[in-house]
Amino acid sequence: MSFVRVCAVADVEDEGALAVEVDGQPVAVVRSAGEFFAIRDECSHAIVPLSEGDVEDCAIECWLHGSRFDLRSGKPTGLPATKPVPVYPVRVDGDDVLVSLNTNQESPQ
Repeated sequence: MSFVRVCAVADVEDEGALAVEVDGQPVAVVRSAGEFFAIRDECSHAIVPLSEGDVEDCAIECWLHGSRFDLRSGKPTGLPATKPVPVYPVRVDGDDVLVSLNTNQESPQ
């Protein structure tokens, strides 16, 4: 599994998200309850960046229609979205956050 540095730990506020690009793919790096997550930065209901939404309780909410996604699984926990979004492995190495695009989930498109 190949990891890529995407940002510094300090770049992501707790209960916040940061939009990054990994190999041309939009990714939201999210910090919730002190843990880091990476999720495709695109709501499966509408083409809207999830990184612009609110983060709370290991979930991110799409700012446009209010769909919520579990940061651990990518599964929607609130309508109108019904399809999951891919989540990616994250590793913290010192002050760096690393993400791998390797995933077993299928893209919602």
